Amino acid sequence: MTSMCCVHKLPICLIQSGLCSFSADIISTVEFNYSGELLATGDKGGRVVIFQHEQESKNRPHLRGEYNVYSTFQSHEPEFDYLKSLEIEEKINKIRWLPQQNAAHFLLSTNDKTIKLWKISERDKRAEGYNLKDEDGRLRDPFRITSLRVPVLMPMDLMVEASPRRIFANAHTYHINSISVNSDHETYLSADDLRINLWHLEITDRSFNIVDIKPANMEELTEVITAAECHPHQCNVFVYSSSKGTIRLCDMRAAALCDRHSKFFEEPEDPSSRSFFSEIISSISDVKFSHSGRYMMTRDYLSVKVWDLNMENRPVETYQVHEYLRSKLCSLYENDCIFDKFECCWNGSDSAIMTGSYNNFFRMFDRNTRRDITLEASRESSKPRATLKPRKVSTGGKRKKDEISVDSLDFNKKILHTAWHPKDNVIAVAATNNLYIFQDKIN
Repeated sequence: MTSMCCVHKLPICLIQSGLCSFSADIISTVEFNYSGELLATGDKGGRVVIFQHEQESKNRPHLRGEYNVYSTFQSHEPEFDYLKSLEIEEKINKIRWLPQQNAAHFLLSTNDKTIKLWKISERDKRAEGYNLKDEDGRLRDPFRITSLRVPVLMPMDLMVEASPRRIFANAHTYHINSISVNSDHETYLSADDLRINLWHLEITDRSFNIVDIKPANMEELTEVITAAECHPHQCNVFVYSSSKGTIRLCDMRAAALCDRHSKFFEEPEDPSSRSFFSEIISSISDVKFSHSGRYMMTRDYLSVKVWDLNMENRPVETYQVHEYLRSKLCSLYENDCIFDKFECCWNGSDSAIMTGSYNNFFRMFDRNTRRDITLEASRESSKPRATLKPRKVSTGGKRKKDEISVDSLDFNKKILHTAWHPKDNVIAVAATNNLYIFQDKIN
């Protein structure tokens, strides 16, 4: 198998794509489970669709198999807050899987206000031969029952059931932007613009407020929380990012309310490059710990930065995602694209990272060689099993044959949500209302 981290010679193969056509079908989150066997997507219509990885074909062992629909269910419905005269969207903001403990799978899904714990289980047998019921389910007359039967289990067509096991509500005044399952697998945190709460998975009627940055006077508000995540190995450590481009690492052993951070990560701004848009584009839209727990990655509007947890004053790596847009910030501000929140993700070995851009482009960076590649998730230009060709953007002057002009980019086509298989070189890319799944090509 060719390594995904060898980005410079990375042939990406489209193994499937799904197409939707309604605004409610716009994908709002993508997440592999811990084994990578299942892939969950949430959309603006409040639905969760789970894809399952099929086994490899004996006829084509070089292909890892496709992801087919495993279960679809309505996670959230639109609501209305009558006290605040506020409509609450059904849009799924985040999905997070819990590690599998038994035959069933569990995941957390959230909209702006309510978090739900779902159980996804299989049923391939049914009980027959009841004493008090007929085969069609109707109750029998007790006086006509003359013998005692022992019910037996009979095989049936596989049925996948999704059932809500817990509902965590009424704990956030502002919109939830993050949920993250802790490494103890018993607690998780949820974050909104001003507060972070810690929940126990078995307790729904209360949570502990561990971060509160709301000022006494809201006119003094200078920043908001944009993302938060638990450390992958230390259940007492978590980080949260802000709209000012800063990251705070907190230790819950220090105090019950983590109003004082343990570490503060910020890169000093170059005064010569400061502009009207500096504060907007420095806002961090996503933060992710590496699988090893040694590093964390942050995504701002123009770049991805990798931070060593032992060095707070500057990132150890900085990757420009679409620096050619710096000259377009004025028009991006006018059409509100400058406020788009791009996510980022690590590969399974932490050797490569991926994030999205406009025109259905997504970028991959090899941390070892510092090489990068731009690929396009396009239904028109790619067929199943076809190899994706690297794309390049021309910023001026004479444009080469395979390049696309920066003025020709479509800002309505954007890849905000991406996910990387935890073990294999398989990636999922959400291009508005299309889901693309790619793998590295094996010769």
